[in-house]
Amino acid sequence: MEESTTSSSSFCNLGILQSLSDDSLYEILHSYDAFCASTQTLLSALDDLSARADFVARVHSLCKHGLHSLVRDHFLRVLEETFERNGASRFWRHFEPYSNVAGLNKNDDLEIDKDEILSVLHSALEEIYLEKGYQEKCLLMLVHAFELYKKQVLGDTRDLDAERNYLTTKYQWIVSSVLMATLPRHFRVILHWYFKRTLEELSTRMDEELQDHESQNKDGMDLDEKGKICNKVGEMEVDECYNESRCSENSKLVNSIGKVVLHLRSLGFTSMAEDAYASAIFLLLKAKVYDVAGDDFRSSVLQSIQSWIQAVPLKFLHALLVYLGDSVSCESSSSGLKSPLASQPSSCCPGIESPSEGLVRWKLRLEYFAYETLQDLRISKLFEIIVDYPER
Repeated sequence: MEESTTSSSSFCNLGILQSLSDDSLYEILHSYDAFCASTQTLLSALDDLSARADFVARVHSLCKHGLHSLVRDHFLRVLEETFERNGASRFWRHFEPYSNVAGLNKNDDLEIDKDEILSVLHSALEEIYLEKGYQEKCLLMLVHAFELYKKQVLGDTRDLDAERNYLTTKYQWIVSSVLMATLPRHFRVILHWYFKRTLEELSTRMDEELQDHESQNKDGMDLDEKGKICNKVGEMEVDECYNESRCSENSKLVNSIGKVVLHLRSLGFTSMAEDAYASAIFLLLKAKVYDVAGDDFRSSVLQSIQSWIQAVPLKFLHALLVYLGDSVSCESSSSGLKSPLASQPSSCCPGIESPSEGLVRWKLRLEYFAYETLQDLRISKLFEIIVDYPER
Protein backbone atom coordinates (compact mmCIF):
# COMPACT_ATOMS: atom_id res chain seq x y z
CA MET A 1 0.00 0.00 0.00
CA GLU A 2 3.03 2.26 0.46
CA GLU A 3 3.61 2.34 -3.29
CA SER A 4 0.00 3.30 -4.04
CA THR A 5 0.08 6.08 -1.41
CA THR A 6 3.23 7.52 -2.98
CA SER A 7 1.66 7.30 -6.41
CA SER A 8 -1.49 9.00 -5.11
CA SER A 9 0.57 11.90 -3.78
CA SER A 10 2.53 12.19 -7.01
CA PHE A 11 -0.49 12.85 -9.23
CA CYS A 12 -2.20 15.27 -6.82
CA ASN A 13 -0.23 18.07 -8.47
CA LEU A 14 -1.58 17.30 -11.93
CA GLY A 15 -3.50 20.13 -13.54
CA ILE A 16 -6.52 17.92 -14.04
CA LEU A 17 -6.98 17.63 -10.27
CA GLN A 18 -6.49 21.27 -9.27
CA SER A 19 -10.06 22.28 -9.98
CA LEU A 20 -11.66 19.32 -8.18
CA SER A 21 -13.57 19.58 -4.91
CA ASP A 22 -12.30 17.90 -1.79
CA ASP A 23 -14.95 15.18 -2.11
CA SER A 24 -13.95 14.41 -5.67
CA LEU A 25 -10.27 14.39 -4.73
CA TYR A 26 -10.98 12.00 -1.87
CA GLU A 27 -12.96 9.73 -4.19
CA ILE A 28 -10.06 9.66 -6.67
CA LEU A 29 -7.47 8.89 -4.00
CA HIS A 30 -9.64 6.18 -2.51
CA SER A 31 -10.36 4.66 -5.93
CA TYR A 32 -6.72 4.77 -6.93
CA ASP A 33 -5.57 3.07 -3.73
CA ALA A 34 -8.25 0.41 -4.20
CA PHE A 35 -7.30 0.01 -7.87
CA CYS A 36 -3.63 -0.50 -6.95
CA ALA A 37 -4.58 -3.08 -4.33
CA SER A 38 -6.94 -4.98 -6.64
CA THR A 39 -4.33 -4.93 -9.43
CA GLN A 40 -1.74 -6.41 -7.09
CA THR A 41 -4.16 -9.07 -5.90
CA LEU A 42 -5.31 -9.93 -9.40
CA LEU A 43 -1.80 -10.35 -10.82
CA SER A 44 -0.31 -12.13 -7.82
CA ALA A 45 -3.01 -14.77 -7.31
CA LEU A 46 -2.78 -17.26 -10.16
CA ASP A 47 -6.22 -18.29 -11.46
CA ASP A 48 -7.99 -16.17 -8.82
CA LEU A 49 -10.38 -13.97 -10.78
CA SER A 50 -12.68 -13.16 -7.86
CA ALA A 51 -11.48 -9.53 -7.74
CA ARG A 52 -12.78 -8.86 -11.25
CA ALA A 53 -15.94 -6.90 -10.31
CA ASP A 54 -14.08 -4.62 -7.86
CA PHE A 55 -11.25 -4.14 -10.36
CA VAL A 56 -13.62 -3.05 -13.14
CA ALA A 57 -15.47 -0.67 -10.79
CA ARG A 58 -12.20 1.03 -9.77
CA VAL A 59 -11.13 1.41 -13.40
CA HIS A 60 -14.47 3.05 -14.27
CA SER A 61 -14.24 5.37 -11.28
CA LEU A 62 -10.81 6.62 -12.33
CA CYS A 63 -11.74 6.86 -16.02
CA LYS A 64 -14.68 9.04 -15.02
CA HIS A 65 -12.15 11.63 -13.83
CA GLY A 66 -10.07 11.41 -17.02
CA LEU A 67 -7.34 9.21 -15.53
CA HIS A 68 -7.41 6.54 -18.22
CA SER A 69 -3.69 6.80 -19.03
CA LEU A 70 -2.74 6.66 -15.34
CA VAL A 71 -4.69 3.42 -14.93
CA ARG A 72 -3.12 1.90 -18.03
CA ASP A 73 0.46 2.89 -17.16
CA HIS A 74 0.21 1.65 -13.57
CA PHE A 75 -1.27 -1.67 -14.64
CA LEU A 76 1.47 -2.24 -17.23
CA ARG A 77 4.18 -1.35 -14.70
CA VAL A 78 2.86 -3.84 -12.15
CA LEU A 79 2.38 -6.40 -14.92
CA GLU A 80 6.04 -6.06 -15.91
CA GLU A 81 7.25 -6.35 -12.31
CA THR A 82 5.08 -9.42 -11.74
CA PHE A 83 6.24 -11.12 -14.92
CA GLU A 84 9.87 -10.45 -14.06
CA ARG A 85 9.34 -11.96 -10.61
CA ASN A 86 6.92 -14.83 -11.31
CA GLY A 87 7.74 -15.51 -14.94
CA ALA A 88 11.29 -14.69 -16.04
CA SER A 89 13.12 -15.33 -12.75
CA ARG A 90 11.46 -18.70 -12.21
CA PHE A 91 12.01 -19.64 -15.83
CA TRP A 92 15.76 -19.01 -15.74
CA ARG A 93 16.14 -20.78 -12.40
CA HIS A 94 15.27 -24.07 -14.14
CA PHE A 95 18.49 -23.81 -16.16
CA GLU A 96 20.90 -22.63 -13.44
CA PRO A 97 22.30 -26.16 -12.85
CA TYR A 98 23.54 -26.14 -16.47
CA SER A 99 25.37 -22.81 -16.40
CA ASN A 100 28.69 -24.63 -16.87
CA VAL A 101 27.89 -25.19 -20.57
CA ALA A 102 28.01 -21.46 -21.37
CA GLY A 103 31.51 -21.71 -22.83
CA LEU A 104 30.61 -24.46 -25.30
CA ASN A 105 29.62 -23.81 -28.89
CA LYS A 106 26.53 -25.17 -30.58
CA ASN A 107 28.36 -28.08 -32.23
CA ASP A 108 29.66 -29.51 -28.96
CA ASP A 109 27.77 -32.35 -27.34
CA LEU A 110 26.70 -31.85 -23.74
CA GLU A 111 27.41 -34.38 -21.04
CA ILE A 112 23.85 -34.12 -19.77
CA ASP A 113 21.24 -36.81 -19.39
CA LYS A 114 18.94 -36.47 -22.40
CA ASP A 115 15.66 -37.19 -20.61
CA GLU A 116 16.59 -34.87 -17.78
CA ILE A 117 17.23 -31.78 -19.90
CA LEU A 118 14.21 -32.47 -22.11
CA SER A 119 12.04 -32.65 -19.01
CA VAL A 120 13.53 -29.44 -17.62
CA LEU A 121 13.00 -27.52 -20.87
CA HIS A 122 9.42 -28.71 -21.29
CA SER A 123 8.56 -28.00 -17.64
CA ALA A 124 10.09 -24.52 -17.73
CA LEU A 125 8.27 -23.58 -20.95
CA GLU A 126 4.97 -24.99 -19.71
CA GLU A 127 5.24 -23.06 -16.44
CA ILE A 128 6.06 -19.70 -18.00
CA TYR A 129 3.44 -20.26 -20.72
CA LEU A 130 0.76 -20.71 -18.03
CA GLU A 131 1.96 -17.62 -16.17
CA LYS A 132 1.91 -15.58 -19.36
CA GLY A 133 -1.52 -16.92 -20.27
CA TYR A 134 -2.94 -15.87 -16.91
CA GLN A 135 -1.44 -12.39 -17.19
CA GLU A 136 -2.96 -12.05 -20.66
CA LYS A 137 -6.37 -12.85 -19.11
CA CYS A 138 -5.82 -10.08 -16.58
CA LEU A 139 -4.80 -7.69 -19.35
CA LEU A 140 -7.99 -8.52 -21.24
CA MET A 141 -9.94 -7.62 -18.08
CA LEU A 142 -8.46 -4.15 -18.26
CA VAL A 143 -9.29 -3.95 -21.97
CA HIS A 144 -12.84 -5.10 -21.23
CA ALA A 145 -13.17 -2.48 -18.47
CA PHE A 146 -12.05 0.29 -20.85
CA GLU A 147 -14.39 -0.92 -23.60
CA LEU A 148 -17.31 -1.22 -21.20
CA TYR A 149 -16.78 2.31 -19.90
CA LYS A 150 -16.48 3.69 -23.40
CA LYS A 151 -19.71 2.04 -24.57
CA GLN A 152 -21.91 2.31 -21.48
CA VAL A 153 -20.80 5.63 -20.03
CA LEU A 154 -19.57 7.59 -23.03
CA GLY A 155 -21.75 5.87 -25.62
CA ASP A 156 -18.74 5.69 -27.93
CA THR A 157 -18.22 2.51 -29.95
CA ARG A 158 -15.49 3.79 -32.25
CA ASP A 159 -11.98 2.32 -32.31
CA LEU A 160 -12.70 -0.27 -29.62
CA ASP A 161 -9.95 -2.52 -31.01
CA ALA A 162 -7.29 0.18 -30.85
CA GLU A 163 -6.86 -0.12 -27.07
CA ARG A 164 -6.81 -3.92 -27.24
CA ASN A 165 -4.14 -3.94 -29.97
CA TYR A 166 -2.00 -1.40 -28.14
CA LEU A 167 -2.08 -3.23 -24.80
CA THR A 168 -1.50 -6.72 -26.21
CA THR A 169 1.39 -5.47 -28.33
CA LYS A 170 2.82 -3.60 -25.36
CA TYR A 171 2.57 -6.70 -23.17
CA GLN A 172 4.31 -8.88 -25.77
CA TRP A 173 7.08 -6.29 -25.92
CA ILE A 174 7.35 -6.39 -22.10
CA VAL A 175 7.66 -10.19 -22.08
CA SER A 176 10.31 -10.21 -24.80
CA SER A 177 12.35 -7.35 -23.35
CA VAL A 178 12.36 -8.75 -19.80
CA LEU A 179 13.48 -12.18 -20.97
CA MET A 180 16.12 -10.87 -23.38
CA ALA A 181 17.48 -8.52 -20.71
CA THR A 182 17.98 -11.44 -18.31
CA LEU A 183 18.97 -14.08 -20.91
CA PRO A 184 21.81 -16.30 -19.59
CA ARG A 185 24.58 -17.27 -22.01
CA HIS A 186 24.02 -21.00 -21.58
CA PHE A 187 20.37 -20.94 -22.73
CA ARG A 188 21.32 -20.70 -26.41
CA VAL A 189 23.62 -23.71 -26.02
CA ILE A 190 20.86 -25.71 -24.34
CA LEU A 191 18.42 -24.84 -27.14
CA HIS A 192 20.89 -25.89 -29.84
CA TRP A 193 21.55 -29.12 -27.96
CA TYR A 194 17.82 -29.84 -27.59
CA PHE A 195 17.08 -29.48 -31.32
CA LYS A 196 20.25 -31.34 -32.28
CA ARG A 197 19.40 -34.38 -30.14
CA THR A 198 15.68 -34.50 -30.97
CA LEU A 199 16.26 -34.06 -34.70
CA GLU A 200 18.98 -36.72 -34.64
CA GLU A 201 16.47 -39.08 -33.07
CA LEU A 202 13.79 -38.16 -35.61
CA SER A 203 16.27 -38.44 -38.48
CA THR A 204 17.33 -41.92 -37.37
CA ARG A 205 13.72 -43.09 -37.31
CA MET A 206 12.86 -41.56 -40.67
CA ASP A 207 16.09 -42.86 -42.20
CA GLU A 208 15.17 -46.36 -41.05
CA GLU A 209 11.80 -45.99 -42.75
CA LEU A 210 13.49 -44.94 -45.97
CA GLN A 211 15.98 -47.80 -45.84
CA ASP A 212 13.24 -50.34 -45.07
CA HIS A 213 11.25 -49.12 -48.04
CA GLU A 214 14.28 -49.25 -50.33
CA SER A 215 15.31 -52.74 -49.17
CA GLN A 216 11.83 -54.07 -49.90
CA ASN A 217 12.08 -52.86 -53.49
CA LYS A 218 15.75 -53.44 -54.30
CA ASP A 219 16.06 -57.20 -53.70
CA GLY A 220 17.14 -58.90 -56.90
CA MET A 221 17.48 -55.68 -58.94
CA ASP A 222 20.50 -54.74 -60.99
CA LEU A 223 22.33 -51.43 -60.62
CA ASP A 224 20.22 -49.65 -63.23
CA GLU A 225 16.99 -50.71 -61.53
CA LYS A 226 18.35 -49.58 -58.17
CA GLY A 227 19.08 -46.18 -59.64
CA LYS A 228 15.47 -45.95 -60.76
CA ILE A 229 14.27 -46.76 -57.25
CA CYS A 230 16.47 -43.95 -55.92
CA ASN A 231 14.61 -41.52 -58.16
CA LYS A 232 11.28 -42.97 -57.10
CA VAL A 233 12.02 -42.51 -53.42
CA GLY A 234 12.42 -38.79 -54.00
CA GLU A 235 8.86 -38.67 -55.32
CA MET A 236 7.16 -40.42 -52.46
CA GLU A 237 4.36 -38.65 -50.65
CA VAL A 238 5.37 -36.66 -47.58
CA ASP A 239 2.62 -38.11 -45.40
CA GLU A 240 3.24 -41.72 -46.49
CA CYS A 241 4.07 -44.10 -43.63
CA TYR A 242 5.50 -47.58 -43.99
CA ASN A 243 4.74 -48.56 -40.45
CA GLU A 244 1.78 -47.10 -38.53
CA SER A 245 3.25 -47.38 -35.06
CA ARG A 246 6.54 -45.85 -36.18
CA CYS A 247 4.68 -43.08 -37.97
CA SER A 248 2.69 -42.36 -34.81
CA GLU A 249 5.87 -42.06 -32.77
CA ASN A 250 7.37 -39.72 -35.34
CA SER A 251 4.25 -37.54 -35.26
CA LYS A 252 4.43 -37.34 -31.47
CA LEU A 253 8.06 -36.25 -31.63
CA VAL A 254 7.32 -33.63 -34.31
CA ASN A 255 4.40 -32.31 -32.25
CA SER A 256 6.63 -32.16 -29.17
CA ILE A 257 9.23 -30.13 -31.09
CA GLY A 258 6.48 -27.94 -32.55
CA LYS A 259 5.10 -27.22 -29.10
CA VAL A 260 8.53 -26.10 -27.92
CA VAL A 261 8.88 -23.82 -30.95
CA LEU A 262 5.39 -22.34 -30.34
CA HIS A 263 6.21 -21.59 -26.70
CA LEU A 264 9.55 -20.03 -27.67
CA ARG A 265 7.78 -17.87 -30.26
CA SER A 266 5.28 -16.63 -27.70
CA LEU A 267 8.19 -15.54 -25.48
CA GLY A 268 9.86 -13.56 -28.26
CA PHE A 269 12.50 -16.19 -29.07
CA THR A 270 11.36 -16.78 -32.67
CA SER A 271 14.71 -16.13 -34.36
CA MET A 272 16.62 -17.99 -31.64
CA ALA A 273 14.44 -21.08 -32.08
CA GLU A 274 14.68 -20.99 -35.88
CA ASP A 275 18.44 -20.60 -35.70
CA ALA A 276 18.66 -23.57 -33.32
CA TYR A 277 16.67 -26.06 -35.38
CA ALA A 278 18.13 -24.78 -38.67
CA SER A 279 21.66 -25.40 -37.35
CA ALA A 280 20.64 -28.90 -36.27
CA ILE A 281 19.19 -29.66 -39.72
CA PHE A 282 22.29 -28.44 -41.55
CA LEU A 283 24.55 -30.48 -39.25
CA LEU A 284 22.49 -33.59 -40.05
CA LEU A 285 22.66 -32.83 -43.77
CA LYS A 286 26.41 -32.33 -43.67
CA ALA A 287 26.86 -35.65 -41.89
CA LYS A 288 24.63 -37.35 -44.48
CA VAL A 289 26.65 -35.92 -47.39
CA TYR A 290 29.89 -37.15 -45.85
CA ASP A 291 28.34 -40.56 -45.20
CA VAL A 292 26.92 -40.98 -48.72
CA ALA A 293 29.87 -39.51 -50.65
CA GLY A 294 32.81 -40.74 -48.57
CA ASP A 295 35.73 -41.88 -50.73
CA ASP A 296 33.57 -43.18 -53.56
CA PHE A 297 34.26 -41.17 -56.73
CA ARG A 298 32.82 -43.69 -59.18
CA SER A 299 29.08 -43.06 -58.77
CA SER A 300 26.86 -40.00 -58.56
CA VAL A 301 25.46 -39.25 -55.12
CA LEU A 302 23.45 -36.09 -55.84
CA GLN A 303 20.17 -37.93 -56.48
CA SER A 304 20.59 -39.99 -53.33
CA ILE A 305 21.23 -36.85 -51.27
CA GLN A 306 18.23 -35.09 -52.79
CA SER A 307 16.04 -38.10 -52.04
CA TRP A 308 17.16 -38.02 -48.41
CA ILE A 309 16.46 -34.28 -48.19
CA GLN A 310 12.91 -34.85 -49.40
CA ALA A 311 12.32 -37.89 -47.22
CA VAL A 312 13.78 -36.65 -43.93
CA PRO A 313 14.37 -32.90 -43.26
CA LEU A 314 11.66 -31.67 -45.66
CA LYS A 315 9.18 -34.14 -44.25
CA PHE A 316 9.94 -32.84 -40.76
CA LEU A 317 9.79 -29.19 -41.85
CA HIS A 318 6.46 -29.71 -43.61
CA ALA A 319 4.97 -31.27 -40.48
CA LEU A 320 6.45 -28.51 -38.30
CA LEU A 321 5.13 -25.69 -40.51
CA VAL A 322 1.67 -27.29 -40.53
CA TYR A 323 1.76 -27.57 -36.73
CA LEU A 324 2.83 -23.93 -36.40
CA GLY A 325 0.19 -22.77 -38.88
CA ASP A 326 2.80 -21.48 -41.34
CA SER A 327 1.84 -23.75 -44.23
CA VAL A 328 0.01 -21.21 -46.41
CA SER A 329 0.27 -22.25 -50.07
CA CYS A 330 2.73 -20.33 -52.17
CA GLU A 331 1.89 -18.67 -55.49
CA SER A 332 2.71 -20.40 -58.76
CA SER A 333 5.66 -18.07 -59.25
CA SER A 334 7.33 -19.44 -56.13
CA SER A 335 6.86 -23.04 -57.24
CA GLY A 336 9.00 -22.32 -60.30
CA LEU A 337 12.11 -21.60 -58.25
CA LYS A 338 15.12 -23.37 -59.69
CA SER A 339 16.76 -26.13 -57.71
CA PRO A 340 20.59 -26.17 -57.75
CA LEU A 341 20.48 -29.98 -58.01
CA ALA A 342 18.09 -30.14 -60.97
CA SER A 343 18.46 -29.30 -64.66
CA GLN A 344 14.73 -28.54 -64.84
CA PRO A 345 12.68 -26.12 -62.71
CA SER A 346 12.21 -27.53 -59.25
CA SER A 347 9.15 -29.70 -58.71
CA CYS A 348 8.90 -28.14 -55.27
CA CYS A 349 8.20 -30.82 -52.72
CA PRO A 350 6.95 -34.11 -54.16
CA GLY A 351 3.84 -35.40 -52.46
CA ILE A 352 2.65 -31.97 -51.31
CA GLU A 353 -0.01 -30.45 -53.52
CA SER A 354 0.54 -26.82 -52.51
CA PRO A 355 3.76 -26.41 -50.52
CA SER A 356 4.20 -23.16 -48.68
CA GLU A 357 6.72 -20.66 -49.94
CA GLY A 358 8.67 -21.24 -46.74
CA LEU A 359 8.95 -24.96 -47.48
CA VAL A 360 10.04 -24.31 -51.06
CA ARG A 361 12.76 -21.97 -49.86
CA TRP A 362 13.85 -24.50 -47.25
CA LYS A 363 14.19 -27.08 -50.03
CA LEU A 364 16.42 -24.79 -52.08
CA ARG A 365 18.52 -23.83 -49.06
CA LEU A 366 19.09 -27.48 -48.16
CA GLU A 367 19.95 -28.47 -51.72
CA TYR A 368 22.35 -25.57 -52.13
CA PHE A 369 24.04 -26.42 -48.83
CA ALA A 370 24.33 -30.07 -49.89
CA TYR A 371 25.85 -29.03 -53.23
CA GLU A 372 28.34 -26.74 -51.49
CA THR A 373 29.25 -29.36 -48.89
CA LEU A 374 29.80 -32.03 -51.54
CA GLN A 375 31.95 -29.62 -53.54
CA ASP A 376 34.16 -28.87 -50.53
CA LEU A 377 34.43 -32.56 -49.74
CA ARG A 378 35.47 -33.47 -53.28
CA ILE A 379 38.02 -30.64 -53.46
CA SER A 380 39.60 -31.66 -50.16
CA LYS A 381 39.79 -35.31 -51.28
CA LEU A 382 41.37 -34.34 -54.61
CA PHE A 383 43.88 -32.18 -52.79
CA GLU A 384 44.80 -35.15 -50.56
CA ILE A 385 45.30 -37.33 -53.67
CA ILE A 386 47.57 -34.71 -55.25
CA VAL A 387 49.61 -34.27 -52.06
CA ASP A 388 49.96 -38.01 -51.51
CA TYR A 389 50.80 -38.78 -55.15
CA PRO A 390 54.44 -40.05 -55.34
CA GLU A 391 56.94 -37.69 -56.84
CA ARG A 392 58.50 -38.74 -60.16
